[in-house]
Amino acid sequence: MERIYVDHAATTPMHPVVVEKMTETMRDQFGNPSSIHFFGRDARKIVDEARFGIARSIGAHETEIIFTSGGTEADNYAILGVAGASKEKGNHIITTVIEHHAVLHACQELEKRGFDVTYLPVDETGRISMTDFQDALRDDTILVTIMYGNNEVGSIQPIAQIGQLLLGHQAVFHTDAVQAYGIERIDVSELKVDLLSTSAHKINGPKGIGFLYIKNGVKLSPHSFGGEQERKRRAGTENVPAIAGFLEAVKISGMDQEKRKQQYILYKETLRKILKTRNIEFHINGTLETALPHVLNISFPGTNVEALLVNLDLAGIAVSSGSACTAGTVEPSHVLVAMFGEAESDRLTNSIRFSFGMTNTVEQIEKVGDELAKIIQRLINR
Repeated sequence: MERIYVDHAATTPMHPVVVEKMTETMRDQFGNPSSIHFFGRDARKIVDEARFGIARSIGAHETEIIFTSGGTEADNYAILGVAGASKEKGNHIITTVIEHHAVLHACQELEKRGFDVTYLPVDETGRISMTDFQDALRDDTILVTIMYGNNEVGSIQPIAQIGQLLLGHQAVFHTDAVQAYGIERIDVSELKVDLLSTSAHKINGPKGIGFLYIKNGVKLSPHSFGGEQERKRRAGTENVPAIAGFLEAVKISGMDQEKRKQQYILYKETLRKILKTRNIEFHINGTLETALPHVLNISFPGTNVEALLVNLDLAGIAVSSGSACTAGTVEPSHVLVAMFGEAESDRLTNSIRFSFGMTNTVEQIEKVGDELAKIIQRLINR
């Protein structure tokens, strides 16, 4: 049985070129980048080249890139770092109700420390209102942290508009771009962001490595101590093989980026067309117009998310849900709750996320559509 992976928003398979580069680095460049001898300089060269190449991918300077253990650490460092460094200027933070938990939980921690956090609502497309944002902005706002594209429904926020609005304001602007990086064209100067988080494993790179873009001049309080690595901002010996693999993944993601976006849009249309042809009732959660091209979240009335996930898995198809499934219970996705409200109980418990990647083919998506239609018809008619 062919196994089809359409859960790339969760993680992606490492590209063979990335695996080869990491293997080569582990074998040949084992030195500590902080050492001054040849072995250390050899490792340092890899880190420096990766920092330069990755910075170029977002229109940044290499001094503005700090390597982290992934998106969660990058988000935490951005949020807690700004709060610690800017508490003399104010204690107000603006975010949204649909952020990744790496952002939400960091903000909730700051609330415990006395900070005032405004959680902006979203509409049924998963987007915030600029009017709501303007109304929430205060003189004592020190941080705005709003994700670029949502990991569950794909909704893209008006980041450039927010960045423009914040010009001249004291607030530092952070965006979690973990799902968007490598898919969308990102230029930090055009977006007017001060901080930006990413993770390599979302772009066919290794797990355990990411970066935080920190605009020159932005101050963050340190969150780890013990060394002077990463411009004294993140202590700890750099993960050289992972950094080397990250650069390769960035290079690959930059190739034919627009072509891949169009391919993912084709996959969305292919899946929807098959479901319509098979007379399957469904609703798109979010919008197709202002969404990440590789994420498609669909509600199937009359079904249950646990049954859908299990049956698709038995059919060799790997997808996911924003819901946390436990024995006999389903905790609704906080994103769908924010979009539709608690009263829309059916939508909260019958939605599936399909997310595409460079390893997928049209033939695979057609098979996904066929198997999905069979499963839904069986579940509804039993």
